[in-house]
Amino acid sequence: MLVREILAIKGAVLYTIGPNGTLAEAVSTMTDQDVGSLVVFERGQMVGMLTFREVLQWIRKTGSGWEAVTIAEVMVKDPKLAGPDMEVDELRRFMVEHRMRYLPIMESGTLLGVISFHDVARAVLEEQGFENRMLKNYIRDWPAEAEGA
Repeated sequence: MLVREILAIKGAVLYTIGPNGTLAEAVSTMTDQDVGSLVVFERGQMVGMLTFREVLQWIRKTGSGWEAVTIAEVMVKDPKLAGPDMEVDELRRFMVEHRMRYLPIMESGTLLGVISFHDVARAVLEEQGFENRMLKNYIRDWPAEAEGA
């Protein structure tokens, strides 16, 4: 299974915020939309990534007053990227090695989507379920004369 197949199943909804937005706005969007990451866009280009990890680290570091902090101060400025033709097994290894829960998928400078580790797990389960059903159908339809051979 390829990353582009996961994106096709998941859909292309992206949640974004500008670098001048505040952490309060980001937390509001993330909780309202039930997402763990936001892509940071400026002038039509991805300039960073914000996940709940960065938000929580900043809150722990600064304590009160975190709501007015700008996204630019907290975001990951050069997030690691993956391509749509990457195999899912390679993607899983990449995400585990780099301790990433959310990974932007780019193709020729265009952001296609963000894949979460949850998306990967769901896709793998669906693929395994499909393979399991195919094997059961194959076994059920096994020719009777092969049993006596």
